[in-house]
Amino acid sequence: MRLTVLGATGGIGRHLVTQALADGHQVTAVVRDPDRLALRQPELTVVRADALDPNELVGVVEGADAVLSGVGQAGRHDRLRPASTSARAAVAAMAATGVQRIVVVSAATLNRAGTGQPLLARRVAAPLLWAVFGELYTDLEAMERILRAADPEWTAVRPARLTNGPGLGRYRHAVETGPPGASIARADVARAMLDFLTAPHTVRHAVAVSR
Repeated sequence: MRLTVLGATGGIGRHLVTQALADGHQVTAVVRDPDRLALRQPELTVVRADALDPNELVGVVEGADAVLSGVGQAGRHDRLRPASTSARAAVAAMAATGVQRIVVVSAATLNRAGTGQPLLARRVAAPLLWAVFGELYTDLEAMERILRAADPEWTAVRPARLTNGPGLGRYRHAVETGPPGASIARADVARAMLDFLTAPHTVRHAVAVSR
């Protein structure tokens, strides 16, 4: 497949690029600073572009079979609202170029009802996380609303607590509910995103993932 990866130098984006190449895909990595992505392979094209600007995304999305986005906030008070702004830009670029499939990173905490989660997680952990990281989650909620309204063939991957540990190469997932476990390595989130590209049961759904 020909894949366009947004946020290719981020914690999950780097894994998306390396794993997609290992799977044999052709990858266009969208970055603001090409020097931050040292990887060079024949099937990899590194493009300097702003993932928040639909005009800049049209050229890098055109011809792709799918878009994968690891774009997220750089900090708790990132005023750019990158997840939702990038989703809006990607949807516009996809509409202009006829690309249908997009898989994005969201967060398990957006499962506000706490469906499928232990009582302690619903009553204590989730409210605490919203109190601390509310701006980040609000941005991700806006991103999901944009995708649902535009209605491309989207999937929002909602990982449990992220870690930088080595990936297991496997994961558990649940559609439109909370994650089965408490954490997941960023490498395994990337693995799930790539697998979900061709998984019909994930299309137009939020999918929680964990170890």
